[in-house]
Amino acid sequence: MEKIKKASYQFIVMMGVVSLFGDMTYEGARSITGPFLAVLGASAGVVGFVTGVGEFIGYGLRLVSGYFADKTKAYWPLTFAGYALILTIPALAFTGNWKIAALLIVLERAGKAIRTPSRDAILSHAASNVGRGWGFGLHEFFDQIGAVGGPLIFTFVFLAGSNYKRGFEILWIPALLCIFFLTRARTAIPHPEKLEHGAAPEGKVEGLSRFFWAYSVFTFFSVAGAVHFQLISFHIKVKHLGPDVEIPLLYVLAMAVDGAVALAAGKLYDRTGFKGLLLAPLLCIPIPFLAFGANFWQAAGGVVLFGAIVGIHETIMRAAIGDLTGARKRGIAYGIFNSIYGLGVFAGSTIMGMLYEVSINYIHIFVIVMEAISVVIFFRFGFFGKKVRRS
Repeated sequence: MEKIKKASYQFIVMMGVVSLFGDMTYEGARSITGPFLAVLGASAGVVGFVTGVGEFIGYGLRLVSGYFADKTKAYWPLTFAGYALILTIPALAFTGNWKIAALLIVLERAGKAIRTPSRDAILSHAASNVGRGWGFGLHEFFDQIGAVGGPLIFTFVFLAGSNYKRGFEILWIPALLCIFFLTRARTAIPHPEKLEHGAAPEGKVEGLSRFFWAYSVFTFFSVAGAVHFQLISFHIKVKHLGPDVEIPLLYVLAMAVDGAVALAAGKLYDRTGFKGLLLAPLLCIPIPFLAFGANFWQAAGGVVLFGAIVGIHETIMRAAIGDLTGARKRGIAYGIFNSIYGLGVFAGSTIMGMLYEVSINYIHIFVIVMEAISVVIFFRFGFFGKKVRRS
């Protein structure tokens, strides 16, 4: 058992390095997507719509890729195909049109949709031996090292007096390293499903239960009420709350908070079950009141809470699917869950982008309503007292 546990840790770390370079690439771009599109001539509505469409495709297509992964067992090929599309991010260096830029941004999100159900199913096998909350939290921690490094690239580029184009050109380096280390991970452990040997038998959790569906609906409303960094950074840009160089630094702050919260949330989940999920809607409510304030420091406070929310979403929400479903249905379960998650992001981002152009006060009301509904669902279906499945 100790040998399997050690191999599981090693595999999680290897896949973490892959995600480190992947996140360095696309999170570096996401840190300046709002202002970059603004420079190219896009409006707040366009930024909100592009963010929403990108996230919806990035999550919605997971339904198809997850189903296909379970049917074909082509987990590794789908993971490789998805990571290959990350190369569209450095390709942004070659465009000066917001429509083309939006297309490339959406294509990267499509790549994430292709790879994520397969990658998470692969990771869930290894995480079953170390605690799924901790396993996904550790993976998310590596994610956030890259997510901090990516925005710093643009920070240094701006400090050097250069522009967005130069930053995107530099992102070719981590993008190619991501593919390289993914190849190494695949070579080292070609059959990660064998790592789940000795875990709780699949029959213990059959099919997609009512808790899975209730959990997905809870997630939809909670995520729909979460203000995303793209709109916050757009607000900072158009309201002249700070220079361009400070925007990627704020994203660095968010990702650092994400990484720290991910580890803590993972341990919390393994010890207390689903209770930790309640933090997500509660922390979402104050974000718009801070993020769309009249000064830079208020916006920074909103960004810190945004980072904490991402850490909870990327750790507990992912880990819970492994405990709510059996191994044979895990790919489709991740696909369905993430499609609903993406629908929530799409609805929330699009609506908040439109509301921003009318009145920020309407965003406050929208967030409160969405999170209140999610809390009602959380208690209605008894998640507060539900325990996680132990290996």
